[in-house]
Amino acid sequence: MMNTQIQRNVQSDSVRQHGSQTLSLPVIGMTCASCVGRVEKALNRMEGVSEAVVNLATERADVTFTQPASREGLVQAVVDAGYAVLDRTVTLSIDGMTCASCVARVEKALLSVSGVATAAVNLATERATIVATGAVADSDLVAAVAAAGYAAQPVGGTGDEDAQADRKQAEQDALQRDLTIAATLTLPVFVLEMGSHLIPAVHDLIMSTIGMRGSWYLQCLLTTVVLFWPGLRFYWIGLPALMRAAPDMNSLVAVGTLAAWGYSVVATFAPQLLPPGTVNVYYEAAAVIVTLVMLGRTLEARAKGRTSQAIKRLVGLQPKVARVHREGGVVEVALDDIVTGDQIDVRPGERIAVDGQVVSGASFVDEAMITGEPMPVEKAAGASVVGGTVNQTGALVVRATAVGADTMLAQIIRMVEDAQGSKLPIQALVDRVTLWFVPAVLALAALTFLAWLIFGPDPSLTYALVNAVAVLIIACPCAMGLATPTSIMVGTGRGAEMGVLFRKGAALQSLMSVSAVAIDKTGTLTAGKPTLTDMIVTAGHTRADVLALVASVEAKSEHPIARAIVDAAAAEGLTLSDPSRFDSVTGHGVTAFVDGHRVEVGADRFMNSCGVEIGLFASASTQLAGAGKSPLYAAIDGKLAAIMAIADPIKPSTPAAIRALHDLGLKVVMITGDNRRTAQAIARDLGIDDVVAEVLPDGKVAAVTALQRKHGRVAFVGDGINDAPALAQADVGIAIGTGTDIAIEAADVVLMSGNLAGVPQAIALSRATIRNIRQNLFWAFAYNAALIPVAAGALYPAFGVLLSPMLAAGAMAMSSVFVLGNALRLRRFAPATVVATA
Repeated sequence: MMNTQIQRNVQSDSVRQHGSQTLSLPVIGMTCASCVGRVEKALNRMEGVSEAVVNLATERADVTFTQPASREGLVQAVVDAGYAVLDRTVTLSIDGMTCASCVARVEKALLSVSGVATAAVNLATERATIVATGAVADSDLVAAVAAAGYAAQPVGGTGDEDAQADRKQAEQDALQRDLTIAATLTLPVFVLEMGSHLIPAVHDLIMSTIGMRGSWYLQCLLTTVVLFWPGLRFYWIGLPALMRAAPDMNSLVAVGTLAAWGYSVVATFAPQLLPPGTVNVYYEAAAVIVTLVMLGRTLEARAKGRTSQAIKRLVGLQPKVARVHREGGVVEVALDDIVTGDQIDVRPGERIAVDGQVVSGASFVDEAMITGEPMPVEKAAGASVVGGTVNQTGALVVRATAVGADTMLAQIIRMVEDAQGSKLPIQALVDRVTLWFVPAVLALAALTFLAWLIFGPDPSLTYALVNAVAVLIIACPCAMGLATPTSIMVGTGRGAEMGVLFRKGAALQSLMSVSAVAIDKTGTLTAGKPTLTDMIVTAGHTRADVLALVASVEAKSEHPIARAIVDAAAAEGLTLSDPSRFDSVTGHGVTAFVDGHRVEVGADRFMNSCGVEIGLFASASTQLAGAGKSPLYAAIDGKLAAIMAIADPIKPSTPAAIRALHDLGLKVVMITGDNRRTAQAIARDLGIDDVVAEVLPDGKVAAVTALQRKHGRVAFVGDGINDAPALAQADVGIAIGTGTDIAIEAADVVLMSGNLAGVPQAIALSRATIRNIRQNLFWAFAYNAALIPVAAGALYPAFGVLLSPMLAAGAMAMSSVFVLGNALRLRRFAPATVVATA
């Protein structure tokens, strides 16, 4: 259902590689056949190009080459011919980012590249998403990131994903190894220094054995190894960043630890250079800071891995191999080698490899991973199946209809990745603050040093050093950078598990603030399969004759109501005739000539426009509409012949979903083309707050606009082609995943099942995610706002309290762990209101 349009939406690049020899470029600006000729001529002149075929209708150039060609060269050829290549989206994997200021600097570097329109960097996923003109080469973007002090490489297919996963695992292993080394070497330093201060017996033991000077020498040796072996990462990154006037958190750690270590080295080997009374060592502070910061990073790396587990679980749903019918037998084939049209054996208990259609066999299939619905779905010959779902009871033979990137599971994975990589409006404040945060901290640390040096008690130099280092360490902006993206990652991943896909990350924030939900009736509130329930004919007509004439006319229409009438005629064994001079008035009715009779079928407004008097059935119409049925009239040769009632059964899940929306404090509005009496009867039964009835297909946008003026932010839920404009107009468009591709393309949120329960689930998840983000941001900002003054010594004049650099390092590490832990709580999200399943 979702295939073609969603794939276009979720692909991260507007240029597609078709095998190794063909490249497709989206060309804009062409208006006629001569334009096509010019573009083809320009491309065919390029070295290595064997053929260039340009399609004016699709505005696409398919270039085939005999040897690898430069994409940038092809783009430049199109530009030189006077046309443009559509902006493309590039995803880069970024290594070396550690905090929010890193994010801001990478974004600034990417935006400085000519041709880049937007750049969004995500600390949690360690990726950058860039929208650029076709003339921008990937190498330009990588070079810009490198100039900012970080490493980048383009993200491509599965191989790149696997390589990135391997790199992340290697990073985590290296962090764990270095943390073990740092902790092992730091422990004796801490015991030697702090033990001698706190425990008299330890002090006596040291003095009676190696002596104070010997203790200092040993501490210097161990601390130097800690700083310049496992801790070297901070200096390799932090000091060059400082030299570029673009300091990050590594710079803060580097400056703070080097200051403590350098002062201690001078005190150990050249004490005469220091003022009297200031000869002290702070080796334990430098070593413990490095160890604690590495502990925080190790915990962060583990937690980051858990934030993306939803994606990993989705990827894990794909079987590695499948049994395919080839050359008269059945052979095991790797997933990547399956092609469209292959017939695949699926045994009970196995996962279906790709999207397909059942050729033979019957079974029940668990589709919970796609729809979130727990009940297995019966499958027989002709039924569609989705790759990754679980075959339960019977054996099936499935013909592959979509493979690789075209499968629904692959598209879902891309949709979730795109949403996870996006930025919410709430992130704008963080971005503005963090760009200047680290330089401000460095300046504040310098002021702290000078203030204590000038105004502090003796030994003022010692106080100045300790407090300046504490300010540097406490102010790390890691938590700020992780606050928003980690919550988005976990929230969107949890949504995917429930069958709620956020196509756009910003919908997470928009959805939480809607005050009204407008719902299209047919196919959304109802099953979308109307049936003929009543038919009353006037004197001189028989039911069979009228139904046969009406069904003959409606057979030309694909409208659900028309299909209901045709199905009723077929069920009664009536013979239909071919109509002539068929005419349809959208949203009103149809007219045609059948067997010499002019037949008109439509709503009351259509009958009025045709001059047909319908007052005879006024009472019947009122009764039928009061029962929630849609009255429809038929006229033969200009005379009223019958009134019919069409009813579309309400989905079993709808009443509970409406109650759930009310529990969330939302107004629920039904938009329908039904007459007002019928619509109000349905609304009354369901407890819907407001009704917008008798709306023509092109009037839904106006209806949504009116609701926005009345209620503020409005979400619209629909599933049909004619719902697409309203989905786009609403503040948040929610498409039923069983609907049309066009409706899904226009939506911000897609419900994979046809169950309306997904709407309150999506809204509740949105609120929970934004609440989680606000908690994270409050912690990140409040932590810095509260503890930086303490680290600077603000409490010392009144209470004599100072913050040890070691405690500052521990608090800094824990702030990031707290933010990640809080975000991970969303993995357990479950809506408070239990909604019935369809």
